[in-house]
Amino acid sequence: MAFYLIGDVQGCNAALGRLLQHIDFSPSRDTACFVGDLVNRGPDSLGVLQRLMALGDSAHCILGNHDLHLLAVAHGIRAAHGGDTLGPILNSPQRDRLLAWLRTQPLARMESPFGKDLLLVHAGVLPAWSAEKTLALAEEVHAVLRSDALQPYLQTMYGNTPQRWSDALHGADRLRVVVNALTRLRYCSAEGAMEFASKETQAPAGYLPWFEVPGRASAGTRIAFGHWAALGWTERENVWCLDTGCVWGRSLSALRIDGLDARGEFLSTRLAVDCSDGC
Repeated sequence: MAFYLIGDVQGCNAALGRLLQHIDFSPSRDTACFVGDLVNRGPDSLGVLQRLMALGDSAHCILGNHDLHLLAVAHGIRAAHGGDTLGPILNSPQRDRLLAWLRTQPLARMESPFGKDLLLVHAGVLPAWSAEKTLALAEEVHAVLRSDALQPYLQTMYGNTPQRWSDALHGADRLRVVVNALTRLRYCSAEGAMEFASKETQAPAGYLPWFEVPGRASAGTRIAFGHWAALGWTERENVWCLDTGCVWGRSLSALRIDGLDARGEFLSTRLAVDCSDGC
């Protein structure tokens, strides 16, 4: 049995098929964890969702900002953007089934390959959040996504404020901070104030990559994330970034967890397929 982490697919179904073939993935034997942004921008978002649904329990997915955008467009909360490639999903006879499946996917997951904890998020974790708190807050949002309150929730989901987490937050503000951190975060201040304008690798003044904030509460847990194509494949202490820019003509990556070393740290091998000729 093999255990894989796979970066942002973003509708690149052909590339995903090549990657699964390259790693000799078997749904009856192996597990693949997808770190969000399953759909959009790539040419075959419909095919990606159909493929992941067909993989059943062997595919463990979380939601990214583009996946939430699909739900918002499907429920008439947001207009489709010019670069969106969501039409085939929205016009599919399987639309309701696909969207219902998407709503069952969480915003964070804890996996335990070889008995060691591994937290999956799409974008980031705020400095004040432990891994356990991250999972609990993600579940607050997921409970709403699964419920009859989905449509009114989507109407309040968007916005950049509050900029910081507080345990006193409640209602729409509380859930908005959680979603922004888990699906949009790249940079924040040492105090946890989020910054959303910067997408490249040069930190704006007064901010740090979220995983470089000193003393962050989640530092003791290995975290795998995507979302940051400009950063690309990155391995730091207890951090893996898996977004290697497939939709931008670079590559789609899978990280195979091979076991634990003598110190109890993950042993891993990165595998990838080239997307320079399209995804």
